[in-house]
Amino acid sequence: MNGDLNHKLDRILSRAEELRFMLSGQLGGEAFVKASKELAELEPIEARVNSLREAGKAMAEAETMLADPEMKELAEAEYHELKQKIPALEMDLRLALLPRDEADDRSAILEIRPAAGGDEAGLFAAELFAAYLKYAAIQGWRSEILEYTESELGGLKEGIAEITGKSVFARLKFESGVHRVQRVPATETQGRIHTSTITVAVLPEAEEVDVDINEGDLRIDVYRASGAGGQHVNKTESAVRITHLPTGIVVAMQEERSQHKNKAKAMKILRSRMYEQQRASKDATRAADRKGQVGTGDRSERIRTYNFPQGRVTDHRINLTIHKIDRVMLGEFDDIIEALIAEDQAARLASET
Repeated sequence: MNGDLNHKLDRILSRAEELRFMLSGQLGGEAFVKASKELAELEPIEARVNSLREAGKAMAEAETMLADPEMKELAEAEYHELKQKIPALEMDLRLALLPRDEADDRSAILEIRPAAGGDEAGLFAAELFAAYLKYAAIQGWRSEILEYTESELGGLKEGIAEITGKSVFARLKFESGVHRVQRVPATETQGRIHTSTITVAVLPEAEEVDVDINEGDLRIDVYRASGAGGQHVNKTESAVRITHLPTGIVVAMQEERSQHKNKAKAMKILRSRMYEQQRASKDATRAADRKGQVGTGDRSERIRTYNFPQGRVTDHRINLTIHKIDRVMLGEFDDIIEALIAEDQAARLASET
């Protein structure tokens, strides 16, 4: 590793020690929380630096021992083992040093809607929504459906879920975009393959402190909730529509029978949409970087095709095709997500050099 990088690593180790000293003293309140958070972010890097430097020291000692005839055989085995191990440790450290998306550790709001394809798009939207909830369960995350509006045929008009857990956004953020399905719809009598599309949006969940919402900037409308086909779910005005006038963002919620609960859920979604909008506008370079990697996350970008006749799922951003569509629709997204994360890391590493 070059001198500049070693100097940077020394500063990280020194800062970690400084933070431990501060935390062992009289630090309290917000300062304690801030220092604890910084230390928690530095400790994984510190551990990797120590592992790499210990391996480098051991390799140097083994190299010296090669000159000793009595120790040569043992030293040779250790030297070659460390020679293979050190590049992996270096790569692990370089990945840990990459700038992190501040939202990666957050929970997420998942939004799915049919786009082109009519009833078939709605049916696939419902299936994909269910697949993501299954994936969340596999990961040990908690899911809560905030809004689920069905079509007359049992498809999905709009599905919104809150997925809570560690690093939810980090694993799901590349799912945003247009998902295309190719298959013979159940309603197709001629056996023809149809192509439909749906949109997926994954937003980092925002806290109240992240977004300052002025009540005077909101227009809140209440109305009767209605289900598929227009039948009324109840006879009270429990549905809520919130419009944030400065940005034009509109959130409608009718899942709950309580107007109060619908308003609370709508505010949660509004806050997350505004937070993501602020992130994008504050950091234009982030959007440019992601466009050069695995996509912008823009819902207008076609990112994936689910071809049922051929049993394949293809992610167009990284030219990945897997032939186990049945497993994917049961929530097994890890092969795709791990490949997207690896491609993103490789692109960011390349941009750092």
